[in-house]
This record gives sequence, C-alpha cells and structure tokens, in this order.
Amino acid sequence: MLLPHQPLQEAVVPSQRISAREQAGPWHSEAVCRRDEAGLFFAPSKEPTAARLSREEAAKRVCARCPVMVECREHALLQPEPYGVWGGLTAAERRVVLARRRRREAELQRSTRIAAAG
Repeated sequence: MLLPHQPLQEAVVPSQRISAREQAGPWHSEAVCRRDEAGLFFAPSKEPTAARLSREEAAKRVCARCPVMVECREHALLQPEPYGVWGGLTAAERRVVLARRRRREAELQRSTRIAAAG
C-alpha cells in the first residue's frame, strides 16, 4: 500500500524498445485532434446518415495530417475502442481490420501446426 507521500514506481522498459516519440511523452500529446472539436470524432445521438458520413470524412482528413495516426489507430484496435474515428478509421472499419487480423493469425497458426506435423 502506498502512503500519500510515496511516489508511484514506473515500470522499467528496455531503452531499445522505446521510440524517440515515446520518450518525449505519450503519443496522444502530439495528436492533431487535441486541437479540434471532439464532436467531429464522435457521433451525436440520432445523427442522420449523410451527416455522419460527412462528419467522419472531415475527421479522417484531420487524422490524415496527424503525426501519431498510426499509434492512435493501434491504440483503438488494441483497446478496442467501440466508438468514434480513431487513427483515420471508423468503428466499423476497425471491426473489419480486427476480423482480418484474427483470420490471418488463425491461418498462420494452422500453417505452423501443419509445418510442425509434416
């Protein structure tokens, strides 16, 4: 148990695994969307389809110029984030990417088992 005056210990990660960007701070501190309206990235309730598509395209344009788009996308895929535009992908697009990754992983496992058996 930590006492109020004790600092939290940080995990030590081998330096070769930490990128220069990570050493500078968390990826989201560099995200372009931090300067934009959050409403652009998340749907209001009962949003008409045409408005949603337009808003998502505008959000993707913001993502396209973001220096941490890849990190943001990976965060959203690993969490997985169920809503909003993250890393230039909508929630539906992220579900497709995740399904493809699962299929690819399953195929790789099958081919590894076949190679090991043969």
